[in-house]
Amino acid sequence: MEPMRKSELATRLAKQAGVSTAEAADQLDHVVSQIIANLKKGHSAKLPGLGKFMPGPKWIFQFDPHGGKGAGRRGKR
Repeated sequence: MEPMRKSELATRLAKQAGVSTAEAADQLDHVVSQIIANLKKGHSAKLPGLGKFMPGPKWIFQFDPHGGKGAGRRGKR
């Protein structure tokens, strides 16, 4: 599986959210900026249902083994 490019992700997000690709790309930039800011401060950054980025000498992503399935999950069912 090839990595997804930002433009591809923005297009998918735009379709799902019903917004323009440009707006989705701006929101994606904002999320990435917030993740980086948290990591630079030494804080983890959670992505609900996916896992979390962990700070350290090398930032790592720790996948949620439950994939967001369980009692703590919110949203549409």
